Amino acid sequence: MSCNSPCVFCERDNLGIISENDLAFAVRDTSPAKPLHTLVIPKRHSEDVFSTTAQEREAMHQLAMQCIDDLKSLDATIEGVNYGSNIGAVAGQKIFHTHIHIIPRRKGDMAPPPARPASNT
Repeated sequence: MSCNSPCVFCERDNLGIISENDLAFAVRDTSPAKPLHTLVIPKRHSEDVFSTTAQEREAMHQLAMQCIDDLKSLDATIEGVNYGSNIGAVAGQKIFHTHIHIIPRRKGDMAPPPARPASNT
C-alpha cells in the first residue's frame, strides 16, 4: 500500500494520525489555513481523488464526517467547514497523494488564504 517514490503521506509513521478506518486516515495539516485544518487521506497511494476506488472515497467521506464532528466537539466556535481537494499542480496541489482538506470556519473568518507550498514535497 505504498508508492514507488518517496511520498510524505505514504510514510505514515511520523504523521501524527488523529483518526483512521480500514482505508483512510486523518492528520492535521502542517501548514494550516485555519486552526485545526485537517486532511483525510487514503492509505493506498493514488494521485488524486479521481484515481481512488469507490470504497476508498466512501471511507474518506465517512472519516471526514467523523472528523467534522470531532472538530466541532473540540471547538464550539466552528460553524462550518471548507471541504475539498486541489487536483493538479495548476489547481494548487502540492503533494501528489490524494487528500481532502477540511478547513474549519468560524463566524467572522476572512476567506481562506491560497495554498502554500509544503516544505516536504
